[in-house]
Amino acid sequence: MDPAIIGLIVFLIIILLSLLAYAIKILPEFQRIVVFRLGRLLGVKGPGLVLIIPIIDQIMRIDLRTRVLDVPKQRVVTQDNVTVDVDAVVYFRVVDPEKAVVQVQRYEAATALLAQTTLRDVLGQVELDHLLSKREELNKRLQKIIDEGTNPWGVKVSAVTIRDVVIPEEMLRAIAKQAEAERERRSRIIMAEGEYQASKKMTEAAKLYEKAPMALRLRELQTLAEIAREKNLIVVPGGEMGVGAIAGLAKAFSRKSEK
Repeated sequence: MDPAIIGLIVFLIIILLSLLAYAIKILPEFQRIVVFRLGRLLGVKGPGLVLIIPIIDQIMRIDLRTRVLDVPKQRVVTQDNVTVDVDAVVYFRVVDPEKAVVQVQRYEAATALLAQTTLRDVLGQVELDHLLSKREELNKRLQKIIDEGTNPWGVKVSAVTIRDVVIPEEMLRAIAKQAEAERERRSRIIMAEGEYQASKKMTEAAKLYEKAPMALRLRELQTLAEIAREKNLIVVPGGEMGVGAIAGLAKAFSRKSEK
C-alpha cells in the first residue's frame, strides 16, 4: 500500500478521534453545560453523558456548587463619621446556568463588585455601636440586598458574613473609656439600690421596735454579746441596764469561754 495513503488514513483517524472526543462530554452531578449552536442558545445539558456537534456547537461549563467569595477590606464611613475597614465573606451558587451565561458577563466578578458596593452602602447608614453589636442583623440585611441584585443573573446568595471590623486606635481608646464609665454607672446604681433597700428594711424594723420595746431591748443585748466577743474591747452598758442583767451577761460569756 502506498505510504501516502497510509499517512492519510492515519491522519483521518486522528481527526476522527479528536472530533469524537470533542463530541462526547461526561459531566459530574454538580456541573452543567450551556450549549450554543451557531451562536443561538440551544439549552442546558447534563449531568452524565452529553453529545454535541463538533465545530458547530459551543459550550460553557457552569459549576453548581456553593462558592465562597472573599470581599476585600472596604473603607467605610459610618453614620456617626467613624472610618472603619470592613471585610466580608459571601456564599453563593448558580441556580440557573442559562441566565448566568446569557444575562451577565463573568457572573462571579459581577457578584463580587455588587457585594463590595452593597457593603459600603449598608454599613455607611448605621452607627458604629450598631455595627459592632448588631452584626447578625446586618448580615441578613446584606444577604437580602445582594441576593435581590443577583437574582436576574441566576445566582443565589445564601449567606453574607461580616468577618472583621478594624477600628482606629483613638476610637478604641474612646470605646474603652465609654465602657469603663458605663461599668462605673452600673456600680453606682447597684450601690444606691442596695442602700435604698437597706434603709427601707431599717425603717420597717424601727416601726416594729416602736411597737415592742422589749424586742428593742433584746436586740441591744444581742449587740452587746456580739461586741463582747472581741476580747480587747471594754463594753460599758447604758444606765438603763441593771446590775443583775450585766452580771448575768458576764456569767453567760464566762461559761461560754470555759467550754
